[in-house]
Amino acid sequence: MLLDVNLLDTELVVLNLELENKYDVMTVLANCLLEKNIVKPSYLQALIEREDVYPTGLQTKEFGVAIPHADIQHVLKPSIAIATLKNSVKFNLMASPENTVDVKIVFMLALTEPQKQLQLLQDLISLFQASHLIKQMLKCDDRQMFIDIVNQINQNE
Repeated sequence: MLLDVNLLDTELVVLNLELENKYDVMTVLANCLLEKNIVKPSYLQALIEREDVYPTGLQTKEFGVAIPHADIQHVLKPSIAIATLKNSVKFNLMASPENTVDVKIVFMLALTEPQKQLQLLQDLISLFQASHLIKQMLKCDDRQMFIDIVNQINQNE
């Protein structure tokens, strides 16, 4: 299986979010994690500081994605918060931080084991190659259907 489905929760999927910038997106998702007692109150600040130094924007074949995350000491239990964006927001590119990418989907990681973080990042990058299913995610207006699409990607691996 590609992506650990135990990390996914419909309550942590926000669809068609309409915000102005990456900081607003990260704040909304961090607050979702905080409300469910998945992260510590320090998570958001750590997330922003890390994103400013080590950007997580990626340009895939057809769209931009971002995978912001904070260090494990700010996380209580592993999870992923996800947002699709009505209008893209700019994130700096992971590979060339001086450049930006217009991001349409954000997978925010909250992990407790450092060795799993690298594997999950690799898994997500693989997932982003399934562009026809990612397009379905972006059109999705139902959180359970969104999770089902992710599971479909898992089954196709």
